[in-house]
Amino acid sequence: MLEIAVIGAGRIGQIHAANIAAHPGARLAGICDPIPEAAERLAARCGTRVLTLDEAFHADAVLIGSPTPTHADFIERAAAAGKAVFCEKPVDLSAARVRTCLEAVASAGIPLMVGFNRRFDPHFAALKRRLDAGEVGNLELLTIISRDPSPPPPSYVAASGGLFRDMMIHDLDMARFLLGEDPIELFATASCLVDPGIGAAGDVDTAIVTLRTASGKLCQISNSRRATYGYDQRIEAHGAGGLLRAGNMTATTVELADGRGFTGDPALPFFLERYAAAYRAEIDTFITAVTAGTQPNPNGTDGLAALVLADAATESAHTHQPVVLS
Repeated sequence: MLEIAVIGAGRIGQIHAANIAAHPGARLAGICDPIPEAAERLAARCGTRVLTLDEAFHADAVLIGSPTPTHADFIERAAAAGKAVFCEKPVDLSAARVRTCLEAVASAGIPLMVGFNRRFDPHFAALKRRLDAGEVGNLELLTIISRDPSPPPPSYVAASGGLFRDMMIHDLDMARFLLGEDPIELFATASCLVDPGIGAAGDVDTAIVTLRTASGKLCQISNSRRATYGYDQRIEAHGAGGLLRAGNMTATTVELADGRGFTGDPALPFFLERYAAAYRAEIDTFITAVTAGTQPNPNGTDGLAALVLADAATESAHTHQPVVLS
C-alpha cells in the first residue's frame, strides 16, 4: 500500500484526497493545510487524520494541491526526503524556478508527476490512441476548444499568472501530447470581452493561439472565460484520412424532439464534473508507477514545456508578434 499525504484541503485537494482514500493500492496518510478547520473537515470526510507540514513528508509520497507559489518549495522538500511527488500544475509561474526545482528532482532521483489531468480523460485518451493507431492518417490540423462557464473573480486572476498560464496551460499540454512533437512557432491574440474587472487586473478572458511544428502540423487553441451553455471541452484531430472528434459531455444523452426541433441537456457545469474520471485515472497512474518503481507521466519536463509555451503565448499576445521557439 502506497501511503500518500495530501497537502492542501481546497477544491483540488478534496478531489485527490477522496480518490486516494478510495484506491485499493493506496492509503491516505492524512491532510495538511494551513487552515486547521479545512484540514479537519476533509480528514473527517476521508476517514484520516490532520498532519503537520513536517509529518506530511514522512509518508511514502506527497500530493501537492496547495497554492502555486508553494509548489516548487514543497517538491524540493520532498526530493530532499526521498519522497515521490504528485504536483498540481503548474510547478511554478517562473520557468527559471521550475528548472531549478527539476534539477533537485533529478539529483534526488524521485518520481515526479504533474497534474495535467486531461490526458487521462477517457474520451481524449481514446482519441489519442486512435490517432496514434493511424485511423485518420497523418495528423494535419488539431483544434482544441476550452471555455469556462463563467469567469473567476478578478482577485483570483491577479494571482493566477494570467489566462495562458492558468487556463490554457492545460490545452498547451494537450497540444504537445496529441501533436507528438513540440511546436517551433506560436502566435497568440487575446482580448478582454467578458469581464472588465479581469482587464483591470491586467489579464485577458478571450484568446486564440496557433502553433506550428517542424513537420508542418498546425494547432489552434480557443479559450474563453464565458460559455453560457456549460463547460465547453472539445477536440478535433483532422488528418489525411479523416477526422477524429471528442465532443462535450452532458448530464444525460436524452433528447426531446418537438416542434422546436431536437434539444438535449447542456454540457456538464464545470471541471469537477467533466473530469471526474480523469482525476481518478491520473491518481491510479501515479500510484501504479510509484509502486512499480517506474517514472510516471506527465512529468516535470512536460510541466516545464507547457509553461514555456504559456510564457510564449503571453509574450505574443502583448507584442502582437509570433514567437519562434527554440
